[in-house]
Amino acid sequence: MQKTRERQRLTVVVVNGIIMALYLALTILVAPVSSGPIQFRISESLNHLVVFNRKLLWGVLGGVIVYNAFFGFGLLDVMYGGGQTLISLGLTALLQNRVKSVKVRLALNTIFFTVGMGTIAYMLVPTGGSAFWTTYGTLALSEFIVMAISAPLMYYLDRTLDFEKRV
Repeated sequence: MQKTRERQRLTVVVVNGIIMALYLALTILVAPVSSGPIQFRISESLNHLVVFNRKLLWGVLGGVIVYNAFFGFGLLDVMYGGGQTLISLGLTALLQNRVKSVKVRLALNTIFFTVGMGTIAYMLVPTGGSAFWTTYGTLALSEFIVMAISAPLMYYLDRTLDFEKRV
């Protein structure tokens, strides 16, 4: 019994490490549009993994933090980007047992991340005003596009891979 628990914990750590590495690779792949006022991070599609399995939150969050620390805007980006990701994924994780429909959870996850881009806009334009709203608009739109396109893809991937049972 003890070995099984230890093995399961190790599996969770390893899978989250793989997700973190995948997040980094996908973000670096599209590096010219991975930071700044327009962000088409295809790696953001991995946010949907938490819809299927809460244990995968740490790999996505780790990928965001590492990328932002080394390739983004540094510590400020770690705090704002990591915080926004933790809050959005945390809300999604809380819904796992409360909202039975996976499609509804995917839609809510997309909304959480789209709305949450306000924190990133604030980091980029702390003075507020029209520059803030323009930046928020471009960030929210680009995040929404990535999340909305990837939601059905992740839904069908889950039907084949069953993310809940993999970890």
